[in-house]
Amino acid sequence: MARPWQTLDRVASAGGELELRRRGERDFLITADGRVLMTSAAHRSERALADWVCEALPRRAPRLLIGGLGMGYTLRAALDALPADASLRVAELEPAVLRWCRGPLAGLCDAPLLDPRVEVVVGDVMEPIRAAASGSEAPWHGIALDLFEGPRGTRGEEDHPLYGLAALAAVRDALTPSGVLGIWSEADAPAFPRRLARVGLAPETRRAGRGGRRHTLYRARRLQAGLGTGRSVGGDGALDPAR
Repeated sequence: MARPWQTLDRVASAGGELELRRRGERDFLITADGRVLMTSAAHRSERALADWVCEALPRRAPRLLIGGLGMGYTLRAALDALPADASLRVAELEPAVLRWCRGPLAGLCDAPLLDPRVEVVVGDVMEPIRAAASGSEAPWHGIALDLFEGPRGTRGEEDHPLYGLAALAAVRDALTPSGVLGIWSEADAPAFPRRLARVGLAPETRRAGRGGRRHTLYRARRLQAGLGTGRSVGGDGALDPAR
């Protein structure tokens, strides 16, 4: 018989009540308003997002901005992939999540917040994006958004604060000329690559892993004149026709 979940902490948030639950020593989950937000048992796509973004970054002093800390899996994968002179900033909206990652969740990913390459800020990831876009701070070589649900790709999202046209244009301007954006999505968002292309970001699509439920990953580079846009990559790395 499976062990029951134990609630370790419960806090109010703008998106509903957040709970951290544990079952056994290393089995954790976070819920938002009663819905499972993430679990320690399923984190393959989070690591895949970081790996895919980091493989496109320069090998000397790369700067990476991560939106969303979660349980730390995306951050840990980025740290494992990047050199010792890398600089990583994590923007996490919920102070409780940061507290949990410094406390009961720290051992899941070998305490990535203790790495000297990491800076953590509590706030909206669009704030450092807008700062870089305006030139008030250095541009980012990479931006990875690992946030709840991700884009849906519908026309109604064109004004979305993270995935709408204005937000994506700010992301484009916050990147270096060869910079790359990566986005985790709970499900496929068919119209989203077209929105990326509309603001000058050349999109790729990938699904992490094989079999079962497979989350969708998007990666997009700043578009250069004369280059085509749009390709899809399957979970095995094979190229599929652009959609």
